[in-house]
Amino acid sequence: MTTTTSNPVLAVPPAAPEQAAAWFAAKLAVQTDVSDVHAALDTGDPGFVLLDTRDLAAWRQGHIPGALHLPTRTIPLRAARLLDLAVPVVTYCWGPGCDGATRAALALSGRGYRVKEMIGGIEYWIREGFPVQVAESGLVTGDVDPLTAPVGR
Repeated sequence: MTTTTSNPVLAVPPAAPEQAAAWFAAKLAVQTDVSDVHAALDTGDPGFVLLDTRDLAAWRQGHIPGALHLPTRTIPLRAARLLDLAVPVVTYCWGPGCDGATRAALALSGRGYRVKEMIGGIEYWIREGFPVQVAESGLVTGDVDPLTAPVGR
């Protein structure tokens, strides 16, 4: 139902609370963010496998410490050997402009894995100042982008 209004935000009325709650619950069931992934990894037993879905060159350029490398295109060949169906998987790729993590999550869920996508990808991981494993340099941590996360945490 649409209404006649000059307000573009309310031109289509907000969903009923029950409908909105169902939508947001469904969204959270398939997505997580970099801060929550970081906090979970810091526990030492996050309860999931973090999966970098980018190609080998990107992996070598830098990846999240503790992540497993499984490029999206190799999921049909390698997922069953590398992943346990009983352990949830969190996928990531470059960032919001990349759908590699989404494609990987689709491929994995189609094979029976419980999957979440880490929104923001490695871009927002880096922008929030979390460490990255770089092949030549070891562990690298950059400055926090003040437009994406609190500085000095």
